[in-house]
Amino acid sequence: MRQAGRYLPEYRALKAKSSFLEMVRTPALAAEVTLQPLQRFPGLDAAILFSDILVIPEALGQGYRFRDEGGIGMDYRLDTRAQIDALAPAAAVPEKLRYVADALVLLKKELAGQKALLGFGGSPWTLATYMVEGGSSDEFERIKLLFYTDRATFDALLEKLTAALIAYFQMQIRAGADAIQIFDSWGGIIAGPDYEAASLKWIRQIVAALPKDFPVILYAKGTAPHLTDQAFTGVRVLSVDWTNDLSIVRRTLPANVAVQGNLDPVLLNTTPAIVARETAKLLESMRGTAGHIFNLGHGILPQAKIECFEALVSTVTSWK
Repeated sequence: MRQAGRYLPEYRALKAKSSFLEMVRTPALAAEVTLQPLQRFPGLDAAILFSDILVIPEALGQGYRFRDEGGIGMDYRLDTRAQIDALAPAAAVPEKLRYVADALVLLKKELAGQKALLGFGGSPWTLATYMVEGGSSDEFERIKLLFYTDRATFDALLEKLTAALIAYFQMQIRAGADAIQIFDSWGGIIAGPDYEAASLKWIRQIVAALPKDFPVILYAKGTAPHLTDQAFTGVRVLSVDWTNDLSIVRRTLPANVAVQGNLDPVLLNTTPAIVARETAKLLESMRGTAGHIFNLGHGILPQAKIECFEALVSTVTSWK
């Protein structure tokens, strides 16, 4: 999952010298952070690019920062249709985010085909929440009001974001990404009957615009009722949050769609014995099924203990 390095001392040492945004925008630093978990835990199967989903709003002209009190703050809030129309076109994205492609090229060379390289980005809906709310939000009132009261303006924003993400993911694929993961982190905050119009239809457009059969992984937190619909978007893998029984999910989805997950990341803040026990329990629940990528059910927390992660990797790699 994303943010995989935040619990590592080597990441913290690097961050003490360079800000998060500097690391994201400097290909050599982004590549170094991406590789840190693999260097410490050789049993990991893949590297996921160190970046942020909010590079897309930034490339469109709406920058972001980290608030002193925590959370994300955008440089301004999208209040009007004129502001949306003034956002940069999708064609500008590959050049403005060239540093992402450069980082992927470095990583592809370093990994030398020994590990998979994953690119990623946010879903149009999730990005729109930050852009309309002006940053992190608790209630998501503004984006919901826009969706329900001015659908034309909402659609105009989502169309821009969808086009930008298509250009961005195509760039990542050209640069060497073996798969793309889409994070619909706030998919679960819209009313269930409206999830299709608010989010899933746009994800479907993105997948259709990428090379045929290219591996796309979708993670949509809090959207358990929509897993079957997500399975028919064209994605190859559904990454499932920790609130679901993964064995039941596996048995209800089409066989040609793999599942990824879904250990609760908070367990990595406990003890190695607990992590080993719960990891083995999850693996045992999947025995006899096919198409399972072991992972967490959300991003790893900064408080995660290294010895707990070691126990997780050891349990998975020794499983029979």
